Amino acid sequence: MTASIRDAVTSLKGVGKASAERLQKLGIETIGDLINTIPYRHEDFRLKDLADTPHNERVTIEGRVESEPSVLFLGRNRSRLQIRLLAGPHLVKAIFFNQHYLKERLSIGMVVTVTGKWDRGRQVINVSNFSEGPKTDQADFEPVYSLKNVMHQKTFRKYMRNALDLCAGEIEEVLPDSIREAYMLPSVSEALEMVHFPKSPTDVKQARRRFVYEELLKFQLKMIGMKKIRKDAEKGTTIQYDLERLKAFISSLPFELTGAQKRVVNELCAELKSSGRMNRLLQGDVGSGKTVVAAIALYAAITAGFQGALMAPTEILAEQHANSLSSWLEPFGVKVAFLSGSTKVKARRHILENLANGEIDLLIGTHALIQPDVSFTKLGLVITDEQHRFGVEQRRVLREKGLNPDVLFMTATPIPRTLAITAFGEMDVSVLDEMPAGRKQIETYWLKEESLLPVLRKMERELHAGRQAYVICPLIEESDKLDVQNAVDVHAQLTHHFKGRYTVGLMHGRLHPDEKDEIMRDFSDGKIDCLVSTTVVEVGVNVPNATFMLIYDATRFGLAQLHQLRGRVGRGADQSYCVLLADPKNEEGKERMQSMTETNDGFLLAEKDLELRGAGDFFGKKQSGMPEFKMADLVHDFRALETARQDAEKMLSSDSFWSSPEYNFLREDLEQSGALSQERMD
Repeated sequence: MTASIRDAVTSLKGVGKASAERLQKLGIETIGDLINTIPYRHEDFRLKDLADTPHNERVTIEGRVESEPSVLFLGRNRSRLQIRLLAGPHLVKAIFFNQHYLKERLSIGMVVTVTGKWDRGRQVINVSNFSEGPKTDQADFEPVYSLKNVMHQKTFRKYMRNALDLCAGEIEEVLPDSIREAYMLPSVSEALEMVHFPKSPTDVKQARRRFVYEELLKFQLKMIGMKKIRKDAEKGTTIQYDLERLKAFISSLPFELTGAQKRVVNELCAELKSSGRMNRLLQGDVGSGKTVVAAIALYAAITAGFQGALMAPTEILAEQHANSLSSWLEPFGVKVAFLSGSTKVKARRHILENLANGEIDLLIGTHALIQPDVSFTKLGLVITDEQHRFGVEQRRVLREKGLNPDVLFMTATPIPRTLAITAFGEMDVSVLDEMPAGRKQIETYWLKEESLLPVLRKMERELHAGRQAYVICPLIEESDKLDVQNAVDVHAQLTHHFKGRYTVGLMHGRLHPDEKDEIMRDFSDGKIDCLVSTTVVEVGVNVPNATFMLIYDATRFGLAQLHQLRGRVGRGADQSYCVLLADPKNEEGKERMQSMTETNDGFLLAEKDLELRGAGDFFGKKQSGMPEFKMADLVHDFRALETARQDAEKMLSSDSFWSSPEYNFLREDLEQSGALSQERMD
């Protein structure tokens, strides 16, 4: 008897209505759903010699019971049963938690098989799996599935065995033979058998290689396909800029462009001239010079008779952009206007009239730019700074203010190449990975909490010299759940400490946007000497006179966030300092603090952050937009990701992909995703 993977799970022996309902809770309705439920780990039940087993590793041993079992009750529904086992030459303690009922089944002289974590120092094994007698019929390797307490692993494995036996010959092969042979990958049927019922660690490894590559290849085909469709279907505006005027503008800048800035400017200018629509992400570390690159791209569009728009998430950041771009562009006859929610009604009406009749070349502002009555004459280039702070809908509305304008997104969050390929795979990515010459490195120190007084003395010396400081706290107010510093209490303490000498401001996310802007403006203008804040100052504030930052409970933040915070200082000519107050409780925390003191390179830190915390935590689980893979891991499988990307590009540009039957299933998957047929790709 055979079955189809499209059949309901009730087609399997032993799966009745009740079992089908339990499987449905796991998202499993068909045999195909069941077969494609991949185990998240495998238990190794091979017998091992304790002499060769490292501390804290899981181990399976056979042993003879050498002592009567003793039980200690620890309170409500908690117990601890202990026996001594002789495993080869090793006499060890075996401890069973909350399994006091085993006392009746255990007796001196009987042989048992146990699995658990090995405490080498105490010669104790904490038992998680137990069977009477020597190890005989139990497999050496068993898959462990995420079953959410819906059913037992043993029952699920029985259903899986039945499913594979019934459908082994019915499972469709997705990968072409040529690909599998080139990379020595098992067939889909072989890989499923290997991953669900492995006979060795090599089986698991080979199956994983196959499924990881398949997942990443499908993903890259979709991403590259969507990028090609977008470029072809959404014809952009060809911007024939005046090269001589652009060169004159660049020569007028009061500094030499870095090599990275020159490279990115060339990338942007080439895309402005093309007929395709620019959809590009510009990422660069704090202080790498993104604003200058944006100014050059905007001026290029303006020399061709187009208007430009730059949108920033906060009024103060938008104002800073307006001041910088005005000082560079207005001497070249560019008319720059600033629009925000606080622009007076009369001034706003005047700006909108001049924008609509083409007298304004460049409009800079906040989300006020996307209001319905804001109308451009000939919008050619849209730039969004700190693009992740805006919603997709807000960015779309600004983009639609023109007739297919080119679009550039900017971010100061260094994104590892691994994530740039995935999270922003439909965009082209430009990177500013070089800092301007002469910029002083921020000196970063990691100190324990008891070192606060000398830190405050150092901060006071900076304030006495006429400079300013940030103090960052993880919370706004005191919490009964977390023993960490909060901004309200620290503000009160520092206000008392500096009374009569320095002014201390307080900034946090519960303040009204107008209050935040007013506080930041006062800090920027030097009216506030020390600003106590939560992470709301993380992005976009430019106060060159701020040279000192103190971060309380620094282990509460990821590396990428700590680096963004640190980037608020070191923006002027004076030496700047960042002090991390932290008492890490584990090795990962210590490693993060150490990394911060060793480098100011945001890309290195971003890679480290990704390595330590994973992709979901890098962006934040809700905001990440990261694809969820069954087996692929973006950190550890980066080489496979690169290989899949290269293969996907070759496939999509080859005739055989569109005509050969061996690519049928990959084409179908691509078409179902919306990255459609060859006609759309040509």
